Amino acid sequence: MRLHPGETEAVGWRLVTLSEAVRQLRDASPDVTGRPRVIAIDGRGGAGKTTLAERLSKVESNSAIVHTDDVAWNHAYFDWGALLAENILQPLHRGASVNFRPDAWISHARAGSITIPAGADFVWVEGTGIIRSELDPWLDASVYIQGDRDEQERLLVARDGDSAEQQEHVTNWLREELPFMLRERPWSRATLIVAGPSEIDHDPDTELVVAPAGQPLAR
Repeated sequence: MRLHPGETEAVGWRLVTLSEAVRQLRDASPDVTGRPRVIAIDGRGGAGKTTLAERLSKVESNSAIVHTDDVAWNHAYFDWGALLAENILQPLHRGASVNFRPDAWISHARAGSITIPAGADFVWVEGTGIIRSELDPWLDASVYIQGDRDEQERLLVARDGDSAEQQEHVTNWLREELPFMLRERPWSRATLIVAGPSEIDHDPDTELVVAPAGQPLAR
């Protein structure tokens, strides 16, 4: 696996079911009552965070998903931590519902809002940069998707298109992503490391390849 400079590769990969992974994340925050568990899903652009959030949310039917791209939309690539904490994570910790319409949505006439009903059991917050020190107080557990650098960048370009405008977007994204991730080192702080993709044969509909939580990372 070819990783970005400074990123350490997880060791001890093994197969678990999706249900086992959710159980492990639940057990990381056993004292949560009266509010949803807030689980972060991080990884570089193109890692498959949205897909993983959708798969995990199906295990816990009373789940909601928050996409940090919605918070960051026309705001900033990574400078959205305070916005997310104040308007989404803190209300969730109070057991309140969320109905947040960011200023950028208003100024650019984007319809709708970011909504989470009260009473959810799990809220999965997915996006590059969600595992960061300033958000630690509001996260109950976290997942980092580790994958091959070249494959993830290929998927990022495939997802966003190859027009000149989109190529410029990817270039600008990577220019900010690389130093941000190196500073925050989410792979060293996550509750669970998920391989994406993995060379270990598995059923992607029911299984994940993970590095055991709490195990040392290769240096």
